[in-house]
Amino acid sequence: MNLFTRIKQSISADLHHMLDRKEQQNPIAALNHYLRQSEQEKDKVRTLIDRQYRLKEEFAREYRHAKELADKRLEQASIAKKAGEEELHTFAMKEYEDYQSRTERMKVLVEESAQQLEALEGKYEEMKHKLKDMHVRRMELMGRENVARTTYRLNKVIADGSGKQSSRFTEMEQYIDGLERNVNQSYEHHTFDSKMAKFDKDRPVDDQAEAY
Repeated sequence: MNLFTRIKQSISADLHHMLDRKEQQNPIAALNHYLRQSEQEKDKVRTLIDRQYRLKEEFAREYRHAKELADKRLEQASIAKKAGEEELHTFAMKEYEDYQSRTERMKVLVEESAQQLEALEGKYEEMKHKLKDMHVRRMELMGRENVARTTYRLNKVIADGSGKQSSRFTEMEQYIDGLERNVNQSYEHHTFDSKMAKFDKDRPVDDQAEAY
């Protein structure tokens, strides 16, 4: 058993070490895991509080039942005494005392359970608010992480490590500049040829002959 225990502890330690490293690598995932566990604990607490409500109701039923029996035995003792039935009177009084003692005990339990429930409900509400705050905090951290990751990737695309503009964008700009120059030159050349052709066509015949 000692060997088995040592092996179990060793495996558990390795597992915790691995989980700790994983949490360091991805803190958001670790936070999500912690919140899931907290939500599960909240559900368990709610179950226990509901159970406490049922116990309080059982205490209340036992209190009412014991009080009814105590009142009944007291009345029976009075009737037996008036009838001169001493033995019945003694028995009824003994029963009355037992039920009265139980009534007092159950009354204390009912009051205690009510106070305990009030305290538990207060702590439960406090826990729910803290969990809600943690969820909001998680969303805030996720948003900041997303901005950081997005900014990092944008910077990686736009600029290299030295802060200079990426060569890919530079090459693209140069390529586009070249296209624009070619288009402009082609347009100007085409416009010049068109104007010269029209001018040549519109010239008088004599002028054309002199040109030759």
